[in-house]
Amino acid sequence: MKKDLQTREDVKLLVASFYDKVRADTVLGPFFKEAIKDWDAHIERLTTFWEASLFLKTKYTGNPLETHIKVDADHQHSITQVQFGLWLNLWFQTIDELFEGDYAQNAKFKARKMGSFLYLKIFEAREIK
Repeated sequence: MKKDLQTREDVKLLVASFYDKVRADTVLGPFFKEAIKDWDAHIERLTTFWEASLFLKTKYTGNPLETHIKVDADHQHSITQVQFGLWLNLWFQTIDELFEGDYAQNAKFKARKMGSFLYLKIFEAREIK
């Protein structure tokens, strides 16, 4: 039986394992390899983001929307629902491999909600010509 997400260390394991998959993915990898210069700092930042989102104990300071809009612009507005679907599938797969329970399910729910929000906001931010 797997345990539920309970600690920052659990969240860090989830985030690091997930990004190992993302980096190896032929579709997602190139977006992240160009955007992320310091992977250790990125893992720490995203661990804090997910820890704050799941446990409401820490505070995340950052602007994920601004970051994702910039990545989309840097890639000539080529991010589609395909990339978000792949991202979500890898997130769910990683959770299912490592954890089970209420927090694990909430991590899936929050990721689905966040992915939808980010995709819609990226689309809205594109200049219509």
